[in-house]
Amino acid sequence: MSDIIRLLPDHVANQIAAGEVVQRPASVVKELLENAIDAGATQISLIIKDAGKTLVQVIDDGKGMSMTDARMAFERHATSKITNANDLFDLHTKGFRGEALASVAAIAHVSLKTKREEDDLGTFLEIEGSKVVNQEPVVTTKGTMISVRNLFYNVPARRKFLKSDNVELRNITDEFHRVAMAHPQVGLKFSSNDTELFNLPISNYRQRIVNIMGAKTNEKLVPVEEETELVKISGFVGKPEFARKTKGLQYFFVNDRFIKHNYLHHAVTSAFEGLLKEKNNPTYFLFLDVPKDSVDINIHPTKTEVKFDDEHSLYAIVRASVKHALGQFSINAIDFDKEPQYEVPYEYTKKNTSSPKIEVNPDFNPFSNTGSFSTNKSTPSYSKPAPQAWESLYAGLDEASTLVDETEEVSMTTSMFEDEKVTRNIFQLQRKFIISTLKSGMLVIHQNRAHERVLYEQLLKHITVQRGTSQQLLFPLRLNLPVDEVSILTQLQDQLEQTGFIFKTLANNVVEIVGLPIQLKEKHVPEVLETIIRDSELDLPKESFSQSDRLAATMARGMAIRSGESMSQEAMENLVDELFACKESELTAQGKKVFINITGESLNLKFN
Repeated sequence: MSDIIRLLPDHVANQIAAGEVVQRPASVVKELLENAIDAGATQISLIIKDAGKTLVQVIDDGKGMSMTDARMAFERHATSKITNANDLFDLHTKGFRGEALASVAAIAHVSLKTKREEDDLGTFLEIEGSKVVNQEPVVTTKGTMISVRNLFYNVPARRKFLKSDNVELRNITDEFHRVAMAHPQVGLKFSSNDTELFNLPISNYRQRIVNIMGAKTNEKLVPVEEETELVKISGFVGKPEFARKTKGLQYFFVNDRFIKHNYLHHAVTSAFEGLLKEKNNPTYFLFLDVPKDSVDINIHPTKTEVKFDDEHSLYAIVRASVKHALGQFSINAIDFDKEPQYEVPYEYTKKNTSSPKIEVNPDFNPFSNTGSFSTNKSTPSYSKPAPQAWESLYAGLDEASTLVDETEEVSMTTSMFEDEKVTRNIFQLQRKFIISTLKSGMLVIHQNRAHERVLYEQLLKHITVQRGTSQQLLFPLRLNLPVDEVSILTQLQDQLEQTGFIFKTLANNVVEIVGLPIQLKEKHVPEVLETIIRDSELDLPKESFSQSDRLAATMARGMAIRSGESMSQEAMENLVDELFACKESELTAQGKKVFINITGESLNLKFN
């Protein structure tokens, strides 16, 4: 029997490694940006086409590479960062394994231009599927330009599992945000399909966060500063009143590297305990600086998960630091937000108060028939005219009383014979359910889901027929949103206008809303738009849900009456009528049950 174990060919081994390192275009973006930062670049440009499926290009002004280094960079486990195993615990750079470029070159068409400052000519390389097809000297500027085209061209199974362009672009944007926030000393540009999304100048941490998330973010940030022997913490947390239901704005950086750490996340959320509304999530941008030998970043292929030596102490320090920052913010709010007109001057605090005096004229007689009388000097004079022709006040009283008696008799007779309005036996329970009695038992309706179902069918009809009704705002509503969220709303603008949303985009990522759907309250606009943006980023099956369906369902969920809101008798009756006039009244657009029917028989069984 022949041997069955054999070495893998290099191109197969590279494709397997690529499966670990390169999961999607965003993985390529992360590796190339980090390489540019390791090269000491001060200006980096990221260019994307078709959400990275067609092109990912990174241009930097770093130190560049020699011809030999450029060729070696695409070999597996070729790195300038490690000479022995101990170097793994004293890392000062992003990449160190030497797998990234080799993995990318195995599954894409890669071209590289690079030049060092001391060299006269640079190097140009073309690689397809790990094979170098061209290498030659080239005239270029200092730095490196690397282009990755046709990702997964030779692995169609992997390419098939990529998400839609919107989802992949969102993942690329997230990676760009993470790198940009950790390195404000580097200027970065980001363009997608010839449209510039970000142009971030060199700045500090706060300015970088504001430039990415929008100008309004500046007023929402509370600084966090703490330094101990174990860790140095800096950064910002969001004010509790600006907390969102989404979990997007939560960033941890350890030694300028983005990480995900559930344990530290719990430390931050526990510091916000009692300050947030139900289901809201805190916003934070925290930068942790720890000794290199106290953290292991080599436990996960993407290096987003790390292991600390003393996690319990770190947990306590992070929690205490955030809690202290929020406490300082609360004190400042109390000190500086007071209305000055309600402040009592200090010199008045020791003065004696005197009660007001009331003077009464004991000689005043309101029933006196005299023409006038006078009192002491402090009491005003009073005069009462004599009654004249008082008999005229009672003239015609007999006729009026007769008319009133006849009117009462007619109204009484009419009310006895006219049909009285029949009212339903319907009421609200716990401000969440609508209870309606039936002959066979009772109907329990979830008011939020019922209203959601009604709105869903109405909105879907408006989008399909393109006949939405809008209520114009007297004062336009302006929202400052991140660039990527403004882009999503712009893509959905035509369909949103069909539902009643009328808006336009202004400079500095400001969206001005001038019209709203009739059913939508102005105070719920930010929450509804946040839900629309979040759902549009999800990659739902196109065969099952059209974009119109998703938009109608999202808006209905955001506009529906909340659980906990009180409803009048008339409103409950109208909602029940509209619900049972729907094509599908039993389920919401997400398939959740709207009502249940409790029969009298099932109630009788409860008492057996």
